Amino acid sequence: MDDERPGTPRRYAAFAGLADLAPAAAFLRDRDGRYLWANHAYAHLYDTVPDELVGKYIEDFDAPAEAVRFRALDQEILRRGAPVRHTLDYRRPDGSAGRAVGHRFPVRENARTCVAGIYVDITDSLRAMVQWQEAEDSLQALRDHSGLPCALLSANGRVVEASAAAAELFRLSLPDLVGRRAHTLLAPDPGLDRLHRRWNSLIARRTRRLETCAVLLDTQGRQRRAQVHLTTVGHSAARARYVWAVVTHQSLAHEAHPSLTAAQIRILSLLAAGSTNGDIATSLKLSRQTVDYHLSRLRELLGAATRPALVARAYVLGILAPRAWPPRSATAAHPLSTA
Repeated sequence: MDDERPGTPRRYAAFAGLADLAPAAAFLRDRDGRYLWANHAYAHLYDTVPDELVGKYIEDFDAPAEAVRFRALDQEILRRGAPVRHTLDYRRPDGSAGRAVGHRFPVRENARTCVAGIYVDITDSLRAMVQWQEAEDSLQALRDHSGLPCALLSANGRVVEASAAAAELFRLSLPDLVGRRAHTLLAPDPGLDRLHRRWNSLIARRTRRLETCAVLLDTQGRQRRAQVHLTTVGHSAARARYVWAVVTHQSLAHEAHPSLTAAQIRILSLLAAGSTNGDIATSLKLSRQTVDYHLSRLRELLGAATRPALVARAYVLGILAPRAWPPRSATAAHPLSTA
């Protein structure tokens, strides 16, 4: 503290001004518990101003039990002559509980040993941590108990977190799934290039979420076509750091089958809608013989002996979108997609 004798220049005036307006709460008390000095941040803890504190005693501002505790702490510091780390619990002006952490330590002031203290209010920080933990717990509960296959992916496509349902989808244990690169979980498919472009758009934040289609590959070599929702996490960085991937619909697992042409998939769509061979020929401007040939070839490729079985196999294998009417290819953009 500054020397207050008349005619004596005020030392460290700039530092005193800084301490007075600093966000950390600071005070100075004599051994009798009387305030010699306090800054604005400390006075704010008691919903007052420094001038109202100076010259008053601990009991004038703290409850009797707390005043006894604070006096005992002051005496311990004076006796030991060493700093003590301390947590200060107090009541905020709005009636809510507050907490500050800091140190109390002995100082010499006008040839007297006094007690100084400096504290940082951590109330808001603690509340933010509690809210963050509650959000984490809620997200974990949703991830683990919703039954949805989902995973948190890094920007370079590595699995950071995953649900048990996601691990089961790929026939992996959860520890084996976490850390894998996502591209190792995808089957070769003509749509991979488009998926890669849309992923890059997501990471570059040109879009925040998208719904897309992918062919998943489990450890037994079986495939399933799935509808996947991708959503970036956070808004601060120029590039997204993480993406949540959630599988909302999936076909049954199956062995890999030969790729179909656009014409074959269109024929399957019309067949699923109830069209006859003649209707299909007219719609696609093909001859009846060409349609008959394609249907025969499709029964051979998909292992289906009849027309109903062919339609059923097209849905089971994820060739046709399960939620669309009229029937259409599962690889087409979803009509409700915002991407």
